[in-house]
Amino acid sequence: MGLGGTIAKEIGDLSSLRSLVISNNNFHCIVPDEMGNLSQLREIEMQYNELTGSIPSSFGFLKNLHKLNVYNNRLSGNIPNRIFNISSLIEIDFANNSLSESLPMDICYSLPKLEMLTISMNQISGNIPPSNIPNEIGNLSTLAVLHLGFNGLNGTYIYHLVSAIPKSMEKLKDLVHFNVSFNELSGEIPNGGPFNNLTADSFTGNSEVCGASQYKVPCCKSNTTPSSRTITALKFILPLIALVAYPSIIIICLMRRHTRNSFLPTRCSSSIAFNVKRIPYYEVLNATNKFGEENLIGSGSIGSVYKGIFSNGMIAAIKVFNLDLEGAKKSFDNECQILCNIHHRNLLLVISSCSNLDLKALVLEYMPNGNLNKWLSSSTYCLDIAQRLEITIDVACALEYLHHAYPSPIVHCDLKPSNILLDEDMVAHVGDFGISKLLKPSSSRKTRGFH
Repeated sequence: MGLGGTIAKEIGDLSSLRSLVISNNNFHCIVPDEMGNLSQLREIEMQYNELTGSIPSSFGFLKNLHKLNVYNNRLSGNIPNRIFNISSLIEIDFANNSLSESLPMDICYSLPKLEMLTISMNQISGNIPPSNIPNEIGNLSTLAVLHLGFNGLNGTYIYHLVSAIPKSMEKLKDLVHFNVSFNELSGEIPNGGPFNNLTADSFTGNSEVCGASQYKVPCCKSNTTPSSRTITALKFILPLIALVAYPSIIIICLMRRHTRNSFLPTRCSSSIAFNVKRIPYYEVLNATNKFGEENLIGSGSIGSVYKGIFSNGMIAAIKVFNLDLEGAKKSFDNECQILCNIHHRNLLLVISSCSNLDLKALVLEYMPNGNLNKWLSSSTYCLDIAQRLEITIDVACALEYLHHAYPSPIVHCDLKPSNILLDEDMVAHVGDFGISKLLKPSSSRKTRGFH
C-alpha cells in the first residue's frame, strides 16, 4: 500500500539488523536468499504484500529468529525443513499463501519455544499421521495456537480405530486455539486435555471425523471388516450413485475450492483492543484535505467516508464518526472490537485507526468500484449474470466466516447493498459493523440459524 517494487539483495549486507518489518506494503517480488545472512535478525514481518516465489531455505540460518510472519502473500512451493530447526522460534504465520506439498517432518522436533503455528489457507496436503504431524507434536509443550484449516490434509484410518489427529496432543496444556477445519481428515477427535474446551468450529468441514457430541460429529464406532455381501452390493450401488451425483459433485467441489481460498484466520486475541498502529490526527487531516468536499465519498447515519491520500502514497477510505450523534462513539468502539477479531478476503480490511477526544475514525481499505447499491440502482453501471453470481458467493463466504469461524458468532445486523463494497477486481467486501453483535457461546448454540 505504501512501499513497492522489489527487495534489494543488498539487504543481506545489514549484518546488525535485528528487526525487519515491511508489512502492509506493495512489494511484488521474490524474497531474496541473501536475507539468510542476517544472523542477528529476531523478527521478520512481511505480511500483506504481494511476495512471490518460495520461502528461501536460507531462512534456516537465522538461528536467533523469534517471529516469522509472511501472512497473506503469494508464496508457493514447499516449506523448507531448515526453518523448523530454529529452536528460538516462538511464532510462525504462513497463512493465506499458496504453499503446497506436505508439512516437513521436522515440524515438532526442534521448536521448544513455539507458541503459535498458523498455516491455514494454503494447499498443504498429505496425511497427518505420520507424514505431517506425528505423535511427537505432544512434545511442543508451549504451543498455544495451531491453525491448519483450509488445506488438503487427510488422515487414513481403519474403521475409526486410528485417529487422524494425534492423541498425544491431549498433553498440550497451553493449547487455546486449534483449527483443522475444512480439510479431509477422518478418524476420532481426541477428547482430553485442551480438547475439552474446543468447539465444533475447530473441526467443521471434515466429513469423516467422529468423537464427542460437543464437536457435532458422529459418535465413533468400532466396526469390524465389512461382509462380502456388503462389498458385493457396493459394486453395483456405487457406480449408480456416481452417475447420478456427478454434476452435483463438480459444483460442490468448485464452491468448496472457492470457499477454501476465501477464509482468513484471526489476527489478534480478544485481550488486545486494536492490533494496528494508530495514525496521528494531523496525517488524517492532511490526507483528506481537511475533510474537504472533494474528498467526500459518501455519508451514512453515523458519519461520513472520505478518500485519503497519505504522504507515503497510500490510498485509503477514512470513516469519520459524527460524535454529535448519539451512539457514534459506541458504534466506533463496536467496530473496533469486532474488526479486531476478523480477517477475511470478503470483509473490509481495517488498516488503522485514529482516536482522540475530537475525532474517532477508521482507516479502511479503499474500494475503487464503490458500493453495490451504486451498481444496482444506476443506469450508468451494469452487472452481468456472472458478476452477480460472484458477488453473491463473496457475500455468502463472508457471512459463513462471521457465523462459524469463532465460538462466538458475529451477526452483522445491517447487511444491505450500500454496505457491500467492490474492489478493483469486482470482489465484494462486507463492511460497516457499527451495530453488529458478538453472540456469547451459550446463546450461539441456541440460535439454530448458525449451524
